Amino acid sequence: MENKVLKVGVTGGIGCGKSYVCDLLREKGFPVYACDEEAKRLMVEDTVLVSGLKALIGEDAYDETGRLNKQTIAAFLFSDAENARRINGIVHPRVKDDFLQWVRQQSSSVVFMESAILFESGFDTMVDTTLMIYAPLQVRLERVMRRDGLSEDMAMKRVEAQMADDEKLRLSDLMVVNDGVSDLEAQITEVVRYLANSIVDVVRSSEEGHASSTTDEIMTT
Repeated sequence: MENKVLKVGVTGGIGCGKSYVCDLLREKGFPVYACDEEAKRLMVEDTVLVSGLKALIGEDAYDETGRLNKQTIAAFLFSDAENARRINGIVHPRVKDDFLQWVRQQSSSVVFMESAILFESGFDTMVDTTLMIYAPLQVRLERVMRRDGLSEDMAMKRVEAQMADDEKLRLSDLMVVNDGVSDLEAQITEVVRYLANSIVDVVRSSEEGHASSTTDEIMTT
């Protein structure tokens, strides 16, 4: 029987600290697929994706060394509100395929996918359960302002450009509070324990279903 791999999507708004939480998960030995980083890699290495972007934007989407031409990409994005959707329509399917290939290469029974746009991109359909990293708005603003050197107004615009926390919470199965006060380590330990139990339940259910199917086959043979 093929081993069941539990795939967990990790998301949260800008400044919530989801990358930090994912680093803690890596320290505990769990593989984490970072969608943003992998998408950037694929946009240079994946020949299907590169061809698609050139067909959409033009040959000058890449410079002579094969790197993305950020100015050309930015100009294309700002020229039409629909262009972001068009680019994502090319990039996201390749990221999904790459994620599934990556999962098959892992030996862990639990793997994580980190994505700021987990629900907006449809990446949530690639995982079994979802985990939101939550932090209060003011905490998020202060983190973004400090990290990126932005004013509060600029930081707020970045927050408002994303899906609202209320909606993310409604769609998520699990939540971890990363407000700098709550015990983050204890919460992650509890999430890991919950996921380990989920794996046991899935395996037990699968084994019972297999046994029932075998019995039915014997009885009807």
